[in-house]
Amino acid sequence: MLRPNMSIIPPRKTHLWIWFLWMTLFLLTWAWLVFGHDRWSEVVEHWGIALAMAIGSYAAGSTPMGGGTVGFPILVLLFKQSAELGRDFSFAVQSIGMVSAAIFILSRRQPLAWGMLKGAMVGILLATPIGVIWLAPLVPALWIKLTFAAIWGGFGLLHLRRIGEISGHVGMTEFDEKWDFRVGLMVGLGSGATIVSVTGVGVDMVIYTVLVLLCRADLKIAIPTSVAIMAFASVVGIATKTLTTGVQPGVFENWLAAAPVVAFGAPLGVFMVDLIGRKPTLLFVAFLCVGQFVWTAYDERVSLGFTGIVLFVGAVLLMLFGFERLRIWGGILVGEQQRKRDREKVDALPSEQSMSSSIGNSKLPEI
Repeated sequence: MLRPNMSIIPPRKTHLWIWFLWMTLFLLTWAWLVFGHDRWSEVVEHWGIALAMAIGSYAAGSTPMGGGTVGFPILVLLFKQSAELGRDFSFAVQSIGMVSAAIFILSRRQPLAWGMLKGAMVGILLATPIGVIWLAPLVPALWIKLTFAAIWGGFGLLHLRRIGEISGHVGMTEFDEKWDFRVGLMVGLGSGATIVSVTGVGVDMVIYTVLVLLCRADLKIAIPTSVAIMAFASVVGIATKTLTTGVQPGVFENWLAAAPVVAFGAPLGVFMVDLIGRKPTLLFVAFLCVGQFVWTAYDERVSLGFTGIVLFVGAVLLMLFGFERLRIWGGILVGEQQRKRDREKVDALPSEQSMSSSIGNSKLPEI
């Protein structure tokens, strides 16, 4: 069935005290780490990443992009840090920013695609540690950088091409709880073992595209759901890294500088996007995605050569082709659901035969 327009449903009672409690506990912990251990000079030294994450955290709360989507290229392309550090920093900073945004979303009781979200969480919990421990160490740093740029470049092109259609969805095509859970589980398993473990981001983008292209979900449902799953994936990712292989040197110092910024910035994005609309924000982010792809191609032109550049562009176009195929499949599924509903309506009506039979069998009242 097609869910009703969530914007016309009276808002439920919010519980923002939960978010304020979280922020109080986080700020007290951060202050203890910085001032209790004399690390203020490290925070000042890494002011650049804190400034960059002011933009990244806003995007994290208002779009289907984790804060690492901005933090990764800033660290790797601008500050010339390793791709491994960029990935680990994405996990670390999102474990604060995305979690803060997710708590804010839950406190406001915003609508989520719960069936798909639950399945994706199970998939992430099972697959991300496997990818972090066994796959990610095998992937060269250059491939990490190129994978990140190609995936988000294709994502940006999708929105530049289909932004009007995507932003026009109302409600969501609901199949059934088991179907949603299975799709979410496949998204979590596939993304957790590959994209998330290698780049530190990605499951938010995948579940978002499934929701808006396959289920024709309203952005007010799809984006908060993507924020929630990336928050969970980030916690799983940073916990796995900390307990097994360890994080890259420099991650903690950058995290100290950026953490309080993203803790406020991501929820601010959740709140502000309701005022200015999601379409302008998504367009801005789409240009950023395409821009970082072009920047990466230019930065690695010597390493890639002509053939590598052609393959790199081809990877982005392949991503866009995959998105379009998913969109077409979504249209087919929506049509099938509509025909199913029409049949159910027809079956619910009494047939002409049963009506005539009931009339023939009825007795006229005696005079």
